[in-house]
Amino acid sequence: MNLSMSPAAAGQAVKLDRLAETAVRVGLNLRKGQELVVTAPIEALDLARRVTEHAYRAGASLVTVLLSDDEQTLARYRHAPDEAFDVAPGWLYEGMAQAYKQGAARLAIAGDDPRLLSAQDADRVSRANRARSKAYSPALELISSFAINWTIIAAATPAWARCVFPNDPEDRALEKLWDAIFSASRVDGSDPVGEWTRHNAALARRTATLNDRRFHALHFKAQGTDLTVGLADDHEWAGGASTAKNGIVCNANMPTEEVFTTPHRERVNGYVRASKPLSYMGALIEDISVRFEAGRIVEANARAGADVLRKVLETDEGASRLGEVALVPHASPISKSGLLFFNTLFDENAASHIALGQAYSKCFVNGDRMSETELAARGANRSLIHIDWMIGSGDMDVDGLDSSGARTAVMRQGEFVI
Repeated sequence: MNLSMSPAAAGQAVKLDRLAETAVRVGLNLRKGQELVVTAPIEALDLARRVTEHAYRAGASLVTVLLSDDEQTLARYRHAPDEAFDVAPGWLYEGMAQAYKQGAARLAIAGDDPRLLSAQDADRVSRANRARSKAYSPALELISSFAINWTIIAAATPAWARCVFPNDPEDRALEKLWDAIFSASRVDGSDPVGEWTRHNAALARRTATLNDRRFHALHFKAQGTDLTVGLADDHEWAGGASTAKNGIVCNANMPTEEVFTTPHRERVNGYVRASKPLSYMGALIEDISVRFEAGRIVEANARAGADVLRKVLETDEGASRLGEVALVPHASPISKSGLLFFNTLFDENAASHIALGQAYSKCFVNGDRMSETELAARGANRSLIHIDWMIGSGDMDVDGLDSSGARTAVMRQGEFVI
């Protein structure tokens, strides 16, 4: 520790180190001899360095860090020829997929500017995202199928802090965002590992209760929402720590407050309104409202970012169908903070949510042993994308429906009652 640091800076340094250590020990549960691939915004370099140190302390054989830079991203939109937006670095993603096939773990540090591309041409943003999704799909498939141990954590960055705390000076906004990240990630106490152990146990009890019920569908009801989400055949609820196919128990998201499972891609009907904005690939989509018929979105609107939303839904056939449904209590710590993070890693853990696109094979009984054909036969959706957006609130009621339509109260006014 630098002795010239102020007490506040010294305290933050301790918590930053705890976050890195907890990500390696709990998020990844990194094993001796494993390689690790890390991606991070360049402003998160300090946290990436600390993750690297703790990974080597845990026995990592090699840590490879890939940094992104907002200014370089914007340079593409300002100066690149139009045809450049249909190109993605397939060679890079193929290399990442090869690393995962050979046993490497994956850690992503989130912290991008939520509004980075909000002023850019929606068609170009969509084309660039589609090209990236196609190129990234070999690596994403290994991640979404939990073939490897992986986790996502966050770092406060100036641009992100300005979005969350627009009325504060930049240094104060950055400090407040770091405090919020430490709190939500459960590393602001003296025993983060113990705190995560207790939290994972509570989430495991909740998933066990829902799995015992074997609901046929969930019905969501709130202002602007009347949605029935049929659940996939042989679905299984998950939440908190999970065992990857390589046998390693990991926490994929830090923070996490959700329990989640797989909808049937053809059994979603009704309408739903988002309760929070969606930040997607540098674009902000606000006040989303959609209507489903037979599992597919047939109407979609948004007050801001409607063009981006429309392009997302056109990504492929599965992009307009659901791959995940998740329940989060309105009294979750992130919700109680009262903050809108403009970042899905946090906002999805403040509210129940649904996800467009790819389903998780882990959310099926024996899903890790099923082929794509077998998963599809049970209702799993397939897509190049997986985008969570928030629908829960303190006014939301959720019922579980059995195959005869009989109801069981699951949540009332956003809180679990089951």
